[in-house]
Amino acid sequence: MKPRAHWLALAAVLALSACATVPPPPPPPIEAGAPLPLWLENALRDPSRPAADMARDAQRHPGETLLFAGLRPGMKVADLIPGQGYFTRIFSKAIGPKGRVYAYVPDELTKLAKREPAVAALGRDPEYANVRMTLDTLPNFGAPERLDMVFTAQNYHDMHADFMGPVDVAAVNRRVFQALKPGGVYLIIDHRAKAGSGLGTANTLHRIDPAIVRREVEAAGFIFDGEASFLRSPKDNLTLNVFDKSIRGDTDQFVYRFRKPGRARR
Repeated sequence: MKPRAHWLALAAVLALSACATVPPPPPPPIEAGAPLPLWLENALRDPSRPAADMARDAQRHPGETLLFAGLRPGMKVADLIPGQGYFTRIFSKAIGPKGRVYAYVPDELTKLAKREPAVAALGRDPEYANVRMTLDTLPNFGAPERLDMVFTAQNYHDMHADFMGPVDVAAVNRRVFQALKPGGVYLIIDHRAKAGSGLGTANTLHRIDPAIVRREVEAAGFIFDGEASFLRSPKDNLTLNVFDKSIRGDTDQFVYRFRKPGRARR
């Protein structure tokens, strides 16, 4: 499909999803190396991004990820468990001055780290004037305004890990649902565990079975809206801890897009 036709098709899908009560038709597949709009290319090339972040782009595919998510300038986005701010910075530049990024840092993690969250500095940096950090517990997730997207990368499994509490994940997913506008997107990326492996891998391998994620998120009222394959890694046999040097940075990951129904009242 030619780039122009690709974007026309994607725009039509996004327009339909705003008023649909059932899942919209799937958008065109997004593959590694897919053409990116100029505003997204500029966000990735932004000189304010740390060199270490840019060096990871080849493995993390941030352009394809945000293209698949349906990100557009002017959106209101929550980066849930933003870590060092890898995606927070990209969101900030991609959505532009009319958009807003809420970097939601779990207080559960801050208490363990015993230091200021890394993304706190972004909220004070004029280069990222549209970023606001929120520090609160995960079951209290929310934002001062309705959101177009909630995004979390490589951290969903942590909500099931002992060091986080564990968290009431059902309550978190309900709060995400409530925070989104009708038609809004919940985008989840995480390290894949073997099918049927249960929740124990969240502690031992820092992985999660995608089927568990889908079941939990759909239970909150979301519609499963698609999966991307550009973060699959055949070299990962799913048995190693994701921090093992032999696979770190190249784990087999799933990218799930969920959508709040277009006429949902909550």
